[in-house]
Amino acid sequence: MEGLIETRFWLVRHAPVVGQQGRCYGTKDVECDTTNAAAFAGLARIVPDSGAWHVTPLSRTRRTADAIWAAKGGTRPAFTVAEGMIEQCFGDWQGRTYVELGAYGFGAPEKSHRHWLTMAEVKPDGGESFKEVCARVSKALDALATANRGKDVPVVCHGGTIRAAVAHALAIEPEKALAMTVDTLSVTRVDRLEGAGVGHSWRVGFVNRAPC
Repeated sequence: MEGLIETRFWLVRHAPVVGQQGRCYGTKDVECDTTNAAAFAGLARIVPDSGAWHVTPLSRTRRTADAIWAAKGGTRPAFTVAEGMIEQCFGDWQGRTYVELGAYGFGAPEKSHRHWLTMAEVKPDGGESFKEVCARVSKALDALATANRGKDVPVVCHGGTIRAAVAHALAIEPEKALAMTVDTLSVTRVDRLEGAGVGHSWRVGFVNRAPC
């Protein structure tokens, strides 16, 4: 469409986390495994070279972005830290095993969830609810789109972040977004579309695309 400005977000979930032995990690800074050469070669082909590359404050996203660029070859760009795209903070639940937490129930039927740890509005002590994550990510995406109008914006981030981004693009309730699968090293595309005098809207290109 003539005059349409497309800002394209390439949302990559970080590499698989290691060393947690079934523990809830959330915003803990933990190690990840970047040795899957075939997967990173696939990501190097899917995610564009150009654009404004972003990571989150957690080092697993930077290590994943570094591995993508190692597969691409050449000089990688500087990575900007997108604070608002960090994973959900689970507060007092972080570092505890899912067995200890009573995974998929937490001792109360009204808190149980078939797809995720708990319902979207439940807020762990010292943490945030997924509903709050959705509000945070919505603001972050809008700010990134405004700052990078018309560009590709690769963002290496987290499963919860990506679910929240798709919820924002589709204007769906946070609870529904928890049903989405977002695998490690997958790519999800959401675009903000702007036209003269008509504001903006969002489009989902694909969700949970495998790297190879």
